[in-house]
Amino acid sequence: MTHNTPLSPRPLRHLSDVHRRVLTTAQLRSHGVAATDIAEQCRPGGPWQLLLPGVVLLHPGPPTSEERLHAALLFTAREPAPGVPAQPTPDSPHRPVYTDAMITGLAALTLHGFSATPPLLSLDHVDVLVPRMRRLRSTSYVRVLRTPALPTPVQVTGVPVAPVPRALADAVADLTDAEAVRRLLTEAVRGGHCDPAAVVRELTQAKLLSRPHVVDAVDSLVAEGRAIAEDRLYRMVHEYGLPDPVWNVDLRLPGGPHLGGLDAYWPEQAVAVELDTRAPRQDDDALWSEYTRKREHLERLGITVVYLTPKKLRNAMEQQAAVVRTALMAAGDRDPAAYVVVLPR
Repeated sequence: MTHNTPLSPRPLRHLSDVHRRVLTTAQLRSHGVAATDIAEQCRPGGPWQLLLPGVVLLHPGPPTSEERLHAALLFTAREPAPGVPAQPTPDSPHRPVYTDAMITGLAALTLHGFSATPPLLSLDHVDVLVPRMRRLRSTSYVRVLRTPALPTPVQVTGVPVAPVPRALADAVADLTDAEAVRRLLTEAVRGGHCDPAAVVRELTQAKLLSRPHVVDAVDSLVAEGRAIAEDRLYRMVHEYGLPDPVWNVDLRLPGGPHLGGLDAYWPEQAVAVELDTRAPRQDDDALWSEYTRKREHLERLGITVVYLTPKKLRNAMEQQAAVVRTALMAAGDRDPAAYVVVLPR
């Protein structure tokens, strides 16, 4: 057999180009290639290479970044039955099903389009996330990361990739450079990949908030997230024709206690908007109780409070504008609110 010899009478037309170049030894045997022939083709200087244990690259040159990723997934993905690797589905004939495995860490962030991460070929290793009970060991350039519960992967160019918050947490766990961590977290929020709350939630679950350089980056992240959310709130008011509110104010009862700060307030309609930019930490319940107490107090005074999250402003700005407009229009049907003093914050 030479490298130009067909693999077997069973063609590989059902596979995409990259999956004709990277196959497991089990897949090759299923196409009629004997184990001895595989070994012969993979000899030093031969036309094939054993890229990873049980995974063959069907050409002699260096693997492309795409081939490295698919080889890593072939090495780590669970086979649906003993000796039968995952095959393309009828609905997606050019995309194999990689069960219980997905790319995470820096490689995943690069696939998500981050500019602060290195090119795929320059990465020393590719992190692959698998269930905790899988019996796999890291080898060559593949680093196996285990988790009690796999997140739902995102398909990027046919590759299952961990969602951005999880990929960030897995990348940050390996970084000691504070500036590198800050750049990644900032790009996640500024680039619109995810909200600060989702990132902090993953970092908390990964027990990374005990690291000072991560905590410092998170503080910058939360500030960045609030600034972006405030900008979107300004845009929402102006783009959807809402009346101008007074911005960033404190409310007080005349001669009485402080009622709390608000991001936007319409005094004539007694409607307030507050951005919920809480970062989920251990004291989250206590902080939410404080939000609830403030809201209940204001509403007893006849003030309608609308809470908006950065995610809703990002993904459904028109819908959130309709919520605020409805509250403003309903003001005429309510009893007059108590008189409050409005002060700049």
